[in-house]
Amino acid sequence: MKPPKRLQPLVDEGLIDTVVRQLMSGKEAMVFVVRSGGETLCAKVYKEATQRSFRQAVDYTENRKVKNSRQARAMAKGTKFGREKQEEAWQNAEVDALYRLAGAGVRVPRPVNFHDGVLLMELVTDADGDAAPRLNDCEFTPEDARRHHATLVTEAVRMLAAGVVHGDLSEFNILLAEDGPVIIDLPQAVDAAGNNHAERMLMRDVGNLAAFFGRFAPELRKSEYGAEIWSLYVAGSLTVDTPLTGRYEHKQGAVDLRAVMREIEDTREEENERLRRMAGG
Repeated sequence: MKPPKRLQPLVDEGLIDTVVRQLMSGKEAMVFVVRSGGETLCAKVYKEATQRSFRQAVDYTENRKVKNSRQARAMAKGTKFGREKQEEAWQNAEVDALYRLAGAGVRVPRPVNFHDGVLLMELVTDADGDAAPRLNDCEFTPEDARRHHATLVTEAVRMLAAGVVHGDLSEFNILLAEDGPVIIDLPQAVDAAGNNHAERMLMRDVGNLAAFFGRFAPELRKSEYGAEIWSLYVAGSLTVDTPLTGRYEHKQGAVDLRAVMREIEDTREEENERLRRMAGG
């Protein structure tokens, strides 16, 4: 296909040989399948962030570094320059998190390059070599649900051990590759130690996993891996090899798990409604 305008500079630079097809278009970005040096990759072309709420922006960007005080003031005021710098910060957050997590062995797409607002990375494929489906598009046996849930809980631990919380982990941004789940979409990733909302976000991420896979293996809905993982992290005793039980005795003043689960359900309903609108359009 003819290269879209945003991909033409990468073609001119020799970073992309050909654009094969558009893979998807979401609220954050458009993704294309491309060829580069004999390898099939995907190119994530970021859209302007016009659909994120102010609350989300504040929660996710807390303690993120900007280059100077002028940029920080502009971002706080919401000026055109500030919005441009905020969008740049969101893009850089995903790129930084992707490289960081790939280096830590987390199951994320292998990053290749970032140029002019376009992220080149590995194309995650299924057993037939086609683009891997999202978990939301898959059905599972109870056994497979438990297996994939265990894998993803381990990946959440591996991410936290690397100092990162995904912040928006759900069945909508996990792909099912030939060798298991792969985590994608990281522009909202937060620093676990530097963001006051990190605990709530981790609880929601892990709660999303329990809620989704609990459709196929109902006992997972009762697990409390999020609280267990965070308590071990705070105590400085969390490693990738730490055995987990999925049980946790809540202390007074702890995160309100019911409130977190309500937020999970609200988020899922909003995403389902968005997908229904897209299908109807």
